[in-house]
Amino acid sequence: MAVDKYLKLRSDGLYEEVPGTIVSAGSANGGELVATNETTGKLDESVMPDGVSAEVEVIVASEALAENDVVNIWDDTGTRKVRKADATDTTKPANGYVKAAVLEGGNASVYSDGKLPGEALTISARYFLSETPGLVTATRPTTNNALCQSIGIAVAATAIKFSPNVGTKIYNPV
Repeated sequence: MAVDKYLKLRSDGLYEEVPGTIVSAGSANGGELVATNETTGKLDESVMPDGVSAEVEVIVASEALAENDVVNIWDDTGTRKVRKADATDTTKPANGYVKAAVLEGGNASVYSDGKLPGEALTISARYFLSETPGLVTATRPTTNNALCQSIGIAVAATAIKFSPNVGTKIYNPV
């Protein structure tokens, strides 16, 4: 399907047929009409005003990350890096997630809000950081000294509203 076009009045007084802007290059696209992406039917983040888009940062991965891994942002001697979050390690709470796989040393797009993709989720169920690095689970961790961190609640069978509990608790059986 081709991008819809509109008529633009040129400086010489004639009209020209031009396509809508799907991805903005900034001020160079000022005054142009916006079109949705042909594949997704959604607006590209580049055409949105500041503050109206996903919170995403590009951070170097200190290990290989899989698609939809829950991650921990950490300080590697003054350099921010990202690694898999892990409930078995109290220094690795979840503070983001990735939507695409990244090799060690590669640039990871880390999301800190929005909907974490998933599969076969139970709607309205709470999900927790798993004791398997990078994953989430519907079961609270039960290993002694494991992080018991809520990641969010499933809003669909394929998405968790990402809202990690920053006040994580450590599981200690009585």
